Amino acid sequence: MKGKVRTQAQRSAATRDALLDAARPLFAADGFGRVSADAIAKAAGVTRGAMYHQFADKTELFAAVFEAVEAEVMERIGTSVADSGKTDPIELMRLGARAWLDACAEPAVHRIILVEAPSVLGWERWREVGMRYGMGLVQGLLEHGIESGRVPAQPVVPLAHVMIGALDEAALFLARSDGSARARSEVDDIVDRLIDSLTS
Repeated sequence: MKGKVRTQAQRSAATRDALLDAARPLFAADGFGRVSADAIAKAAGVTRGAMYHQFADKTELFAAVFEAVEAEVMERIGTSVADSGKTDPIELMRLGARAWLDACAEPAVHRIILVEAPSVLGWERWREVGMRYGMGLVQGLLEHGIESGRVPAQPVVPLAHVMIGALDEAALFLARSDGSARARSEVDDIVDRLIDSLTS
């Protein structure tokens, strides 16, 4: 009995993974509104009933895709910071900010995180997910800055909220800009000055 239950669980997980893998490029290419549940089920090789067994509706499937993309982006940023060989917390913050903006410039990430998610899920839910995945990384960098003496002692949690808000707005600004190198350079300079101001 136990083996049968495990097999069913494995099948369920495989179906869920297939749906996420199929939905992600469709949402990235065409947007939430133009992708039908039938198209996702067909691309995943499952029935529509199987899809609704895994997700209450298309919105919840999109939410799962969004969370997966958000988690991947945060993991990439964390890895780039950890593998950089740098130790200065201000440099690490700059590196992390640039990695975030680089990721948001990728068409699939841009579309899912910055364009579709706020519209499909609403601002509150979009923000909650973003904060959940980014808060630990930003808070850790700020704590490192304070412990090293590079950043004056101050309440870390509200500071992390402010920094995440600024970085999200920077990414949104770039998403709505003309995509020029000048726009990115201007935003990089502003973000650098914001991070540098933490030392004073």
